[in-house]
Amino acid sequence: MKKLILFITVCFTITVNAQKAEVENTVKKFFEGFHAKDTMKIKSVCAEKMILQSIIEGQKGTRFEDEKPSEFYKSFSTFPTDLKFEERILSYSIQVDGKMAHAWTPYEFYVNGKLSHSGVNAFTLYNENGIWKIIYLIDTRRKSAK
Repeated sequence: MKKLILFITVCFTITVNAQKAEVENTVKKFFEGFHAKDTMKIKSVCAEKMILQSIIEGQKGTRFEDEKPSEFYKSFSTFPTDLKFEERILSYSIQVDGKMAHAWTPYEFYVNGKLSHSGVNAFTLYNENGIWKIIYLIDTRRKSAK
């Protein structure tokens, strides 16, 4: 009986870790597309009805913003070709419960090699037919000290 319980525990742990890895890979693919300005790659890991929101902290207070996915995707076409941006993910904290997952990713955002702001992304994902899709993304943004 002890061997059976141990076996079940090991199998459960392996399954949970595999799901966490899949969620992390989904978020990484999102950022691969983001950095490459490749909206098709980004869309491949996002649900059609994804919700995008931001909490922006500034000297004049904090504001809360909604963004439509279509506006988010379209914004990539307006970036100058020589603009380089990088969102450096500092760590991943992932939780999975069945078909839902949450990824908490602190980050630093650089524009042309200079730190612009930092914050945290909070991704909520849904496993649709064995594929993790981002259904909700909210981030915080704090300007770096000059």
